[in-house]
Formats: sequence, C-alpha cells, structure tokens
Amino acid sequence: MRFRTPPTIAFVSTYRPTICGLASFTEALHTGIAQSRRSPEGLGVVRLVDVRDRDLGPVAHPIAQDLRHGDATSLRRVAELLNGYDAVSLQHEFGIYGGTDGREVLDLVARLRVPTVVTFHTVLEQPTDHQRRIVAELSGAVDGCVVMSPTGARRLIEVYGVAPEHIEVIPHGVDPRFAGPSLASGHRPLALTWGLIGPGKQLEDAIDAFAHLKDLDPLPRYLIAGATHPRVRESAGEAYRDGLVQRVHDLGLQDVVEFDDRYLDRASLVRQVRSADLVVLPYGSREQVTSGVLVEAIAAGKPVVATAFPHSVEVLASGAGIAVPHEDRTAFAGALRSVVGDPVALTAMATEARRVAADWAWPAIARRYDELITRLVEVRRVHTLRIPEGTARVAG
Repeated sequence: MRFRTPPTIAFVSTYRPTICGLASFTEALHTGIAQSRRSPEGLGVVRLVDVRDRDLGPVAHPIAQDLRHGDATSLRRVAELLNGYDAVSLQHEFGIYGGTDGREVLDLVARLRVPTVVTFHTVLEQPTDHQRRIVAELSGAVDGCVVMSPTGARRLIEVYGVAPEHIEVIPHGVDPRFAGPSLASGHRPLALTWGLIGPGKQLEDAIDAFAHLKDLDPLPRYLIAGATHPRVRESAGEAYRDGLVQRVHDLGLQDVVEFDDRYLDRASLVRQVRSADLVVLPYGSREQVTSGVLVEAIAAGKPVVATAFPHSVEVLASGAGIAVPHEDRTAFAGALRSVVGDPVALTAMATEARRVAADWAWPAIARRYDELITRLVEVRRVHTLRIPEGTARVAG
C-alpha cells in the first residue's frame, strides 16, 4: 500500500525560540521535509517546555501545542493531538523531557497509537541503570530508531539490546550554505570555535594550546564565538567566560585569542564559519556520538582539530582533520601547529572535508527521514490489515 499523499508527521522536540541544538535540528528537519514536499501542509510540531522556560511566546505555526514537564493534562492533550497524525518523529535527549532522566518520554510514547520514530541525539556508553532502562524501553516501544553515527548504532545494539534491523543511521544534516566557497582571507590564519559556551567545551585547553604557538609567523588568530549557554548563565552567570578572558590575559594571548559573545542568525553564522581557516573542538565529552558543529565545519571544507570524542574519530578518520587524546594539551598544540603551519596539509584536509560531507545537506537528509517514516507507516498499515477481525492489536 502506498500513500497517494505523503503521511502527516508531528515532530516532538524543543523548538524556537529555545536556544539549543535540538531546536535548531528539528526546525531544519521540519523545513527540509516541507521543502521536499513543496508544502508544509500536514507537518506540525509539539514543543517541549521546561517549567523554567517562561518566555517562549504563544503557540504559532508550525507549533501545534506545547508539552509541559510534569503536567498530566498537557500530556493527555498532546497524545490526543499526536494520534491525529499518521506518524510521530520524536527527538530524544535525557534533559528535554520531564522526570528523572527524562522518563516522562515513556509516558508519552505509551499513549501513542501511530507509528513513531525516535532520533537519539545522545547514546551513552556508560549509562546509569535508570538511563539504560529508559532507552531500552523507548526503543522497544517505537517503530524505528535513528542515530547519526555508526558508534551510536553500535552502542544501541551492545549496551541497550536494540535489534540492528530496528536502527537506521542517518547523518546530521547541514545547511547547504555552509558548502559555499571559502571566505577565509587575511595574512594570519584564523581558527574558530563556535556554539553555546559552557564548561563542557573545555575551551581552556584550546587556549593553553595556542600559548605554545606564539613562535609561529604569521601568528594565528583564535576566535571563540557564541553566547553563554542559557542554563549556564542562569546558574553561574558569566563566570566561565570571565575565567577564559582572564586566562587569555595571564598567558599573554591578547593578540591571539578573541571573543564574540553574540548569538548569530543562521546566515551570519554561515559567513563566520566560511571565513575561518580551520575549526577547533576541544570538547571534554568522551560520549559524544553527534556534533552539529563538527558536521557544519566539515561541510564548510574546514580542517578540524578536535579531541577524540566518538563522532570526531569517525568523521576525521580519512584525513579531514586530526583527533587528539583528551587532556593532552601538548598533543593538541602539536596538531594545531601541523595544520596552521603547513598550507599544503591544510588544503588537503579541506578537500577531504568537502568530500566527506558531500551528501550531508539538509534537503537530502530530510528526504531520508521522510522516506523512512513513510516506509514504517506503510509497514504498520499492512500489518494492521492482516490482523484477523476481533483480534487485539498490540501497538509497536
């Protein structure tokens, strides 16, 4: 059975004006599918709302309804809304749903009667028992699971017991504008880190690494761009950023390290990334199986020097950059020197980066999600038609 018209889809996630990676991801996925279909008709969003989020504004297209943490009435109404669609695309991070480790996601999925696909943005290798149970139960309750890297798929299988045939690997999408010509210019090479700022980014390690490069001629520049993460600012103000500024002063790097604390719109961010010569990702996490910043850097043809978190190891393996051990600032400095100080190597890495990211543009990625969801809806419908009359059907 094939649809005469595409199935209707509801997306469950954080969403604008919330500032976070999942909100940006979901907006891009929604837009990509709408553009592929040449219409946003039949596509809606359920926005996840934390009790601390007080200024998100009224519900307006494409948002159909808000799901508020810990609100049983909101949960019931959202489930009723979602069951009016042909399918649900649900984004998962432990911190975006209510309850301990976001366990309220299970309460939501238990109420759904339509095919549901969950995209796991984090797949921990060493979860707590409670986190493991949530992911295992969620995976078993939906029709399909999406991860964005082979490491994520392997972890779902080995750590959470998910069947391989239940998993689809679809890379993180990228705004096609990142793939435009390089805008890098100037005598001094520009290294860039961008994104929401907080302690997990380990930017002090990158700053320390640049302290070992003061002998280079021309002297490199290092731009740290992005606003402080709203949750970090809420709990600690600008203490982390102030500490980074002080570190730059103490190391005498005022001529090397610069800060831009703006939260840029997409077009401005694209120009900023394309204006860099290389990208630096000193992330402290050893668990990260998905990085939107990493894929955007590679799509822009920028060599990347990163700590060896799982996604960077996979993406940089063919030569689009260098992954270095965590907490090894000497190795980080050496990797930066080998890229900044060698124009031939930098050009070769940039060429490989563009090759690696050739099929990551959002239009292509959105079509893959749309095709997956359509296929799973068709499978569910065929399965339902084959059930003898009077037999109880178990959703899943």
